[in-house]
Amino acid sequence: MSKQIIRRAHQETQVAWEANAAAWDARMGDQGNDFVNLLCWPAIERLLKVKPGQTVLDIACGNGLLSRRLAALRAQVTAFDFSPKLIKLAKQRSQKDSLITYHVLDATDKQALLALGTGCFDSAMSNMALFDMAEIEPLFHALSKLLKPGGAFVFTLMHPAFNNPSSILMAEEWDDGELRTRFAVKTHRYQTAFQARGLALRNQPKPQWYFHRPLQEYLNLGFRYGFVLDGFEELAFPADTPQSSLLGWGGKFSEIPPVLAARLRLAA
Repeated sequence: MSKQIIRRAHQETQVAWEANAAAWDARMGDQGNDFVNLLCWPAIERLLKVKPGQTVLDIACGNGLLSRRLAALRAQVTAFDFSPKLIKLAKQRSQKDSLITYHVLDATDKQALLALGTGCFDSAMSNMALFDMAEIEPLFHALSKLLKPGGAFVFTLMHPAFNNPSSILMAEEWDDGELRTRFAVKTHRYQTAFQARGLALRNQPKPQWYFHRPLQEYLNLGFRYGFVLDGFEELAFPADTPQSSLLGWGGKFSEIPPVLAARLRLAA
């Protein structure tokens, strides 16, 4: 994409998240949803291995849900989002004397990121947000400076192979002497990066852009800036998880991971 197209898509994404901030906060609150509680947070906690007193950067923190969970582990958290409304809501949900410092900051702005302090963070995380960013190279470059030697960057994504904007959740019925139903995913685009409008929540006020990238694009950016991949999980719902809707993600798709989690570690 040209720089002009990237800038326009980025601006539209920011407008959408400002419009959706209140709806997102009302839905996620302090409890989160099944994606957070059954898939993302357990993987983040396993891969980050946070110890009390460590400094953690929460990238695109939304309403601060996972920032608060990190602070509950006694981490010193620096959290940011490009939506002023989301940061305002995050601050309202956090204790005034908490271990979290919030910033309104754009993850595509390398210089603003570096102003947080080079070599200041033991680890960084981003939960289900990189695919909302029109451009991610500035973030990966900045993280190579922000993290201490040996520091880890843990991120979760909609699994780009199975849960990208071209994916269709399906149910098929067949008769082999007994009526049977099989749940599956159909997708027709993976290898080439593309963007498409979508809904993070049903009935949200405004759709936002999703920026699909094949997995190799994320990993190769990490490798380019001195990271190695030393943790990886593909996360599917347990078979007994209720469906959020007839064809919503849940236990019927227990063989197909809608989320992946990866840990990139900066060379010591």
